[in-house]
Amino acid sequence: QVQVVESGGGLVQAGGSLRLSCAASGRTFSRYAMGWFRQAPGKEREFVAAISGSSGSTYYADSVKGRFTISGDNGKTAVALQMNSLKPDDTAVYYCALGSRWPMFASYSDYEAGGRYDVWGQGTQVTVSS
Repeated sequence: QVQVVESGGGLVQAGGSLRLSCAASGRTFSRYAMGWFRQAPGKEREFVAAISGSSGSTYYADSVKGRFTISGDNGKTAVALQMNSLKPDDTAVYYCALGSRWPMFASYSDYEAGGRYDVWGQGTQVTVSS
């Protein structure tokens, strides 16, 4: 079965940086969208960032624009999320997910929809202290 594993989480002070990685087995990102989501205690899961598996286009939630950068290579089995200028509100468990093959991802609304992803990692904790 296809699996994804997140790593790189940890404890940092506000203003600091972390780099998360997502490794996939069973398939590459050449045809699959890759998304990052996060969920804080008592909060709903929310979209963070995504990258297209076909065009390489990137998408970001307004809350992280200008601070987070998602990157990857279509021929690799790993995608990174560089998080800079971290804030306490960024504290959450971060999940990596692979998008489904069909329906095709076409717009931001597709990439931000958790239901469009069918393989999820176990999550990695990110804690930002004030």
